[in-house]
Amino acid sequence: MTLFEELKWRGLINDISSPELEEKLNNGGLTFYIGTDPTSDSLHIGHFSSFLISKRLKDANHHPILLVGGATGLIGDPRPTSERPMVTKEEVAHNFKCLKQQAEQLFGFEVVNNYDWIKDINCIDFLRDYGKHFNINYMLRKDIVKRRLDTGITYTEFSYMLLQALDFLHLFETRNCTLQVAGQDQWGNIVAGIDLIRKKTGKEAYAFTMPLLTKADGTKFSKSEGGTIWLDRKKTSPYELYQFLIKTDDSKVIDYLKFLTFLSKDEIIALEESHKKNPEKRDAHRALAKEVVTFIHGVDAYQEALKISDILFKGNIGELTATQIEDAFKGIPTYQINEDKNIVDLLVEAAICSSKREARELLNSHSILVNGSKEINNDLIINKDMAIGGKYIIIRRGKTKYYMIEYRN
Repeated sequence: MTLFEELKWRGLINDISSPELEEKLNNGGLTFYIGTDPTSDSLHIGHFSSFLISKRLKDANHHPILLVGGATGLIGDPRPTSERPMVTKEEVAHNFKCLKQQAEQLFGFEVVNNYDWIKDINCIDFLRDYGKHFNINYMLRKDIVKRRLDTGITYTEFSYMLLQALDFLHLFETRNCTLQVAGQDQWGNIVAGIDLIRKKTGKEAYAFTMPLLTKADGTKFSKSEGGTIWLDRKKTSPYELYQFLIKTDDSKVIDYLKFLTFLSKDEIIALEESHKKNPEKRDAHRALAKEVVTFIHGVDAYQEALKISDILFKGNIGELTATQIEDAFKGIPTYQINEDKNIVDLLVEAAICSSKREARELLNSHSILVNGSKEINNDLIINKDMAIGGKYIIIRRGKTKYYMIEYRN
């Protein structure tokens, strides 16, 4: 199977600028770039999908450049519904530094910043050297622009297309970069770059886009959509990433295996068959979680995520460390205390139960667990010696509702 055939099989080709590109991809040797704007200090799972395709090209003897847009990040790529909030230059510079370090560690790509070649272009030169090559009618036909015409689009966002086209031209002229790869929502901007290169140099450049990684409901993974899964372990722990992947909707798990892993076609087909015959075994989900967590955070982090999952499945919360508690229960309702408390009083104060009567009923029916233990009575005094790491007590109500009691120092 050729590289192009594999990309098609994985569902990673959406648009392609020229039939010639298939042979060029299969032959290797292209310098290409993929870009992202530094709107945050970490990449997320949507970026991971895009950057993995770049690694596939790198492994096929192509040469990747990652462009982190210190200049375009100050402008903002038009969104379908509303203008992006402006960020400060200081924030963009900080985010660039973080993303550069993260991308180099994860993928080993060369990272460049378009602020380096855009910052010194004055307004008149920009309009004369680049603006004259863009027809307004042409720009208005671009999908993202058309969708914003009714609600309004500022000249700032309208000019984003020109800046991205300028990037492609600069890398074409200075680095012999002849290919741009991006998500399907960037097709209009990419074609503008190909046209600018043709008009300015008389030469041909190429591009292809990939489908965006989407959830079961069709929405994409992005910071603006909420519920972001970050690649920075401080923002999304390996355990959280593992749980996100293991809970992948059945309808998407095979797509995610194709998009997010380097498992072979035969391995994925075998997992697909297993998933169809025995979906309850969740073999495909486990393989997905193992491959992605290991790639991003390493084997040790994957093993730690497995360990936490196993302990929680068995209900042995007392075996967790304070750090594991923080990873496993991030975001659950938390109530802080600094003194010993009767369990009934605590359940009401922490809004776990609506009344002392309800608290006693749940305790008597063993529906309240403290650090995984059912042996709780109405007279129990919660004290710091019971806290995991001297800090946390986890209370479970019923089968699925968890609450954290945190001792203040």
